[in-house]
Amino acid sequence: MDNAQIWINKSIDWIVDYGPKIIGAILIFIVGSWVINKLVGAIRSGMSKSSYDSSLQNFLLSLVSWTLKIFLILVVISQLGVNVTTFAAVIAAAGLAVGLALQGSLSNFAGGVLIMIFKPYKIGDLIEAQGVLGTVKEIEIFTTKLITPQNKLAIVPNGAMANGNIVNFTTEGKMRVDITIGVGYDEDIKKTKEVLMGVLTANPLVKEEPAPSVNVSELADSSVNFAVRPYCKPEDYWTVYFATMEGCKLALDKAGIEIPYPHSVEIHK
Repeated sequence: MDNAQIWINKSIDWIVDYGPKIIGAILIFIVGSWVINKLVGAIRSGMSKSSYDSSLQNFLLSLVSWTLKIFLILVVISQLGVNVTTFAAVIAAAGLAVGLALQGSLSNFAGGVLIMIFKPYKIGDLIEAQGVLGTVKEIEIFTTKLITPQNKLAIVPNGAMANGNIVNFTTEGKMRVDITIGVGYDEDIKKTKEVLMGVLTANPLVKEEPAPSVNVSELADSSVNFAVRPYCKPEDYWTVYFATMEGCKLALDKAGIEIPYPHSVEIHK
């Protein structure tokens, strides 16, 4: 009976000492979880109204939720009388080690977040970045995938994308095609311009605004060069480019305007 009474007394003392802490910790966990859910819900609602990208929404909400939950767990542990300084030190040391080991990946991760927030390009845009020209196929958290004009898949790290120059050809909805056509010095400049302009205006893919232009760009060694500048949709670039090159050659031939080329000279002995 004496041993039983001792255990009963110890149990009562333990309940008196730790009971309020345990109850307080449970209440803190319940109330804290409710507050976190409400806060995350409010942030989700705000993001939905602001038209945030869905992948960015999920990432940021998950980050906020886990950060708050970790903080709540530390508060609960502290309520139980456990020193949380050691836990904080371990978390900080682990975070530093992971950060050093994954420095490049974290840079790409941060770059992906910046791209999702500021949206310098989106899926389907024709862009040029890091020496690669292509159409954006996918924007992932670490990399951006591009399809080049040769139908090759280019995977570019988001860290480099976020910190480098990006040329977006799709944003403005139009793109200029730069072509140079040379004719002989004996040809009439006014007539040549009319013939070349006729090729541009006859192509339905060439935009009326901005208007296409044909101008003398250079007096070269053996030709007068014309800058032929039609505008088109980015997705029509190569179609307009090739059609203009072929159309200009055919139209100049039909008009009797010579395109100079090297002539070989035969010497008869």
